[in-house]
Amino acid sequence: MIRVTIADDHHIVREGLQVMLGDAEDIALVGVATSGQEAIALASEVSPDVMLMDLSMSPVSGIEAAKTIHDLHPEIAIVALTAFREDRRVLASLDVGMIGYVVKDAPPGDILRAVRDASVGASYLDSTAARALVDSRGPSRLSITTRENDVLELIEAGLTNRQIATRLGIAEKTVKAHLTSVYATIGAPDRAAAARWARDHGIHS
Repeated sequence: MIRVTIADDHHIVREGLQVMLGDAEDIALVGVATSGQEAIALASEVSPDVMLMDLSMSPVSGIEAAKTIHDLHPEIAIVALTAFREDRRVLASLDVGMIGYVVKDAPPGDILRAVRDASVGASYLDSTAARALVDSRGPSRLSITTRENDVLELIEAGLTNRQIATRLGIAEKTVKAHLTSVYATIGAPDRAAAARWARDHGIHS
C-alpha cells in the first residue's frame, strides 16, 4: 500500500484528490495539509511514501516546503502538483529534490501514475513540462554526465534502482537523483521512455 499525503491550499483541489486517491486500491491517503508549514509538520508526523505538493501555497511555498522536507526526510518522494508548466518552476522543483511534476488538469490516470512511479523511485514529468525543461536548456546543454550515462545504460538493461545501486556501488537515493536528472535532461516522462531514448541513441550496457 502506497501511503500518500496531499499539500494544497485549494479546498476543491484537495477534495478532488481525496476522492481520486480513495478510489485507488493500492493507495492510502494518510494526511492532508493546507499550507507549506502544515506540509512540513505532516511529513514528520506521518512519514508518507509520497507527498503531492502544490507549488503556489503561501506564505511558505511548495518549493520551500519541499526543500525542507527533502533535507529532513529524503526518503519521502515529493511530486509537484501545479497548474503551471513554466520551465522555471520545473527547474525549481527538481532543484529542491522533487521527483515528479504533474499538472492539476492532467487526467486522473496521469496523477495516479506519478504517485505510483514516485513510490518506487521513478520520476514522472508531465510531457509538456519535460519539453519546456529541455527547451530551456537549449541543444548545447542536452547532455548527461558519465555517471548518469551508467545509470541510463542499466535502465535500458532492465535493472531496478536497487540493482543499479548495487552494481554501481552507490546509494539507492543517489540512483533516484541521477534518474531525475536524466529524465529532465532528455525530456523523458518515465523509465520506459528513458529506456527507449537510450536504445534510440545507441546507449547499451
